[in-house]
Amino acid sequence: MSSNKKRRPGLQEIANLVGISKMTVSRFLRDPKLVSESLQLQISSAIDKLGYIPNKAPDMLSNAKSHAIGVVFPSLTNQVFADILKGIEMVSDVQGYQTMITHTGYNADKEELRVRSLLSYNIDGLILTERIHNPATLKMIEISGVPVVEIMDSVSPCIDMAVGFDNFTATKNMIHRMINKGRRHIVYFSARQDQRSIIRQQGYEKAMQEAGLMPKTLATKEASSYDLGARFLHQILKEYPCVDGIFSTNDDLALGVLLECQRIGIEIPKQIAIVGFHGHKIGQYMNPKLASIHTPRIEMGKIATELLLKRINGENIAEKVIDLPVEYLDGESL
Repeated sequence: MSSNKKRRPGLQEIANLVGISKMTVSRFLRDPKLVSESLQLQISSAIDKLGYIPNKAPDMLSNAKSHAIGVVFPSLTNQVFADILKGIEMVSDVQGYQTMITHTGYNADKEELRVRSLLSYNIDGLILTERIHNPATLKMIEISGVPVVEIMDSVSPCIDMAVGFDNFTATKNMIHRMINKGRRHIVYFSARQDQRSIIRQQGYEKAMQEAGLMPKTLATKEASSYDLGARFLHQILKEYPCVDGIFSTNDDLALGVLLECQRIGIEIPKQIAIVGFHGHKIGQYMNPKLASIHTPRIEMGKIATELLLKRINGENIAEKVIDLPVEYLDGESL
């Protein structure tokens, strides 16, 4: 089966674009300080324009299959991505593919660096988590010709293939469940402010507006944690004492809220209903059980890898975007 990898721009193309020697480009790549500041800018700009990817594998291997796929996660400490990786490796291991895993800390510039690095090893395909990419990242992917699957979202526009769920509708449906149980003053707690948290916030706001209720959100760029959930709870009790429902963008925040409510003597769900997102096992072992939205993370990893390997092997893909169902867990906290 012939590979779809394209011939990538080399040092000579960069040199031609700037009007300098290949040796000067090579010096810059070794250490940018070895050339003048104005040349540094010109060469950097040419690299971005051409989507240059350094080649860490010998030329004779660069057009062959590496039997490796790159996986780019925003975080390695988040249980969500550990579960997805489990699903990915259930398929890649059986098919004899190596996974090269990297993380971006939810930062598009870091993603650009990580993707450039992965592509320099001539990987055969990429699994990405985010949907908003730097133009230079998109250019490199286009030039490399490797297939890409984006995960965690089945609605936002994708580069090529996607496997995920509908964050907006899942949240909207869960908020309606809270409203149907008599909750009127529901607050949304959000961390990281990544794209998916913002889409969930929009789903929350839509459900509240449809019911003629006032949305209220507490959001931070800080990483989610039990501690943040506890701090948000105290803040909302001061600012909005009539709160009777809290929907959190993930289970970490929700569990922080639940544990703090228990510590300070707030009855759940009698006084405040608490709902998380992702449906991690730990929430189901709490007392009361945490209400949440269970997302099919292992399944998502498996399907994304199957799609990617089909495309790598030149097979036809009937369905390029796969929308997976979520499960609503009412637990005992709603």
